[in-house]
Amino acid sequence: MWKNPNPTATPSTSGKPNSEIEKSTPMTTPSTSTVNTSSTITSEPSPVSAARNSIVNSNEQATIGKSLIIKGEVTGSEALYIDGRVEGSINLAGNRVTIGRNGVVSANVTAREIVIIGKVRGNLNASDRVDIRNEGSLTGDVIAQRISIEDGAFFKGGIDVRKPAGKEHGSTHRDELTSAMA
Repeated sequence: MWKNPNPTATPSTSGKPNSEIEKSTPMTTPSTSTVNTSSTITSEPSPVSAARNSIVNSNEQATIGKSLIIKGEVTGSEALYIDGRVEGSINLAGNRVTIGRNGVVSANVTAREIVIIGKVRGNLNASDRVDIRNEGSLTGDVIAQRISIEDGAFFKGGIDVRKPAGKEHGSTHRDELTSAMA
């Protein structure tokens, strides 16, 4: 809080005529508001720095910790690291989902990239790739452009490898369905 640097010069004790008090009072009041404004300005850069940090944090990811249990639908627009338990569905299209070593997921997962180090039971739909690491376990079907299964990983399910949308050559299953519906 701002304190007056000159506490002895108050209008009631200065002994000046009323006209001089009125002239000096406006000068005291603006300097007080100027100081308060400047202290407000010094506290305002924190949102600016927060905005700058959000750009840095865009490369980071949200985390569901070991002790968290989520039942329902997880949606969003940022990368997610799961080290807890999730039951339901995970829809983070265009982002990365990583199921950590302690993560247990019983859900269908839709994302750009899915990395499994923990345990997953459900179907995966990745617009780019699925990576099952050596400690990872997946029971469910995979739809992706690329898939990687390391030695020691567990996988039980089907794999549907799809080409990128812009690089398809010839007839595809989707084209056949479209022509059949017409």
